Amino acid sequence: MKVSGFTFIRNAVKNDYPIVEAINSILPLCDEFIVMAGNSDDGTRALIEAIDSAKIKIIDSVWDDSLRDGGRVFAVETDKAFAAIAPDSDWAFYIQGDEAVHEKYHPLIKKEMEYALTKPNIEGLLFKYLHFYGSYDYYGQSRRWYRREIRLLKNIKGIKAYRDAQGFRLDDRKIKVKLIDAYIYHYGWAKPPQGLNNKIRNFNKFYHDEAWIEQHLPETYEFDYGNADKLIRFTDTHPAPIQKRIAATNWNIDFSTKALRKNMTFRRKVLQGIEDVSGWRIGEYRNYEIVER
Repeated sequence: MKVSGFTFIRNAVKNDYPIVEAINSILPLCDEFIVMAGNSDDGTRALIEAIDSAKIKIIDSVWDDSLRDGGRVFAVETDKAFAAIAPDSDWAFYIQGDEAVHEKYHPLIKKEMEYALTKPNIEGLLFKYLHFYGSYDYYGQSRRWYRREIRLLKNIKGIKAYRDAQGFRLDDRKIKVKLIDAYIYHYGWAKPPQGLNNKIRNFNKFYHDEAWIEQHLPETYEFDYGNADKLIRFTDTHPAPIQKRIAATNWNIDFSTKALRKNMTFRRKVLQGIEDVSGWRIGEYRNYEIVER
């Protein structure tokens, strides 16, 4: 069984993306790893080179910054990386620059890949998500956030990134997946307050023009922690590759002063309550078709 990892990245230093930790968190499961390196101006390519692994293949890319319709440029770069994996690879393991996989899941992931490889009806593996929020000590929940996504794909011709590359489609249809009991740790929102302000402004530049940014996200913009409906204290360990970064953090957020749930309608509170009790997310958007659990 051959596994290719793949990702895309640009200006990881400037935007504080833990791309090295992301790659290292799944590198032991991969036979090769494709990094589509965008036109950065902050030393991102050197950062990837410093991983110093024979498995890693860096491909230089220039982003089309005019592709702002729904973050389309992210999908284009993802597709470039996916297209560059070895033709004889059985699996393609996708990781984004602010994600990581705990090493405790590696044996299970390998086992699930071996199992699904013999099942033609399974085209990908679906992971659960923990969205760390404002801190490495808490993860957030909201009905507006995705709680599952495809991160392992069979190397099938016709698979393309969907919309802004949160997920994938095969010939414009949903991919058939097995839900596995492994988590992707998402660290995109685990930043100090000023870092979150910068993230929102920079991220939205790939969705909107400068006039929209200045109108909706001026320099004085302050991140709204109320986007999380619920915060849960994280009591487990983080993936080994990111622990050094976490140990170096020097900010602390008093969430007792943040207005969580302030924007929740009565209907959403009821629906969230049902999910908390039963695990059933009514009306959940699914960019995949679960064929096995």
